[in-house]
Amino acid sequence: MPRGIPLVLSAPSGAGKSTLVRALRSRLPGLEFSVSHTTRRPRAGEVDGVDYHFVALQVFEKMIGQRAFAEWAEVHGNLYGTSLEALETRLERGADVLLDIDVQGALQLAEGVAGAVLVFVLPPSWDELRRRLVMRGLDPADVIERRLANARGELGQALRYHYLVVNDRVERAADELCRIVEAERCRAGRRRDLVEALLREESRATPGAEDTL
Repeated sequence: MPRGIPLVLSAPSGAGKSTLVRALRSRLPGLEFSVSHTTRRPRAGEVDGVDYHFVALQVFEKMIGQRAFAEWAEVHGNLYGTSLEALETRLERGADVLLDIDVQGALQLAEGVAGAVLVFVLPPSWDELRRRLVMRGLDPADVIERRLANARGELGQALRYHYLVVNDRVERAADELCRIVEAERCRAGRRRDLVEALLREESRATPGAEDTL
């Protein structure tokens, strides 16, 4: 069984990443979602174990000490992290895993998890990013300004990613994400087993053929 693909999505707040995550999961049902741990409080409608694993600061810090995270970072004053054991278990059984994590965590994960594919979601413009943050009505003005300041730093890391997707229209951006997943699934390194199986079949069908594996 080929190892699964760890597909990482990052974006500035307001770029529409959560909407794209939902769209991608609905279009590719075989793509499993990695539920992160966080110390922040649940928002209205969020479910523990589904949206995040909501844990106390002390629990999170203990997990850091146990090296239990594939990556972790502080974002907007809260801690977020991905369970290394849960991620590796899925990848080893061949599941492709979608990870919704920030830039700090994505770059950490790329160093420690083999085959990570990094996708950065861009807003169509700076004005549109600000408009989306205001229109969603989740944060006061000072928090919005802090999120925009963080976005400048995050955009400075975007070219370290493998792919950039502009979320101007959800349908178009989701189509691009699906094509990225399909292309990664077709990489030669992930389909080596198919070539080896054909060569074994050929060697059995041809008397005296040399084993080229």
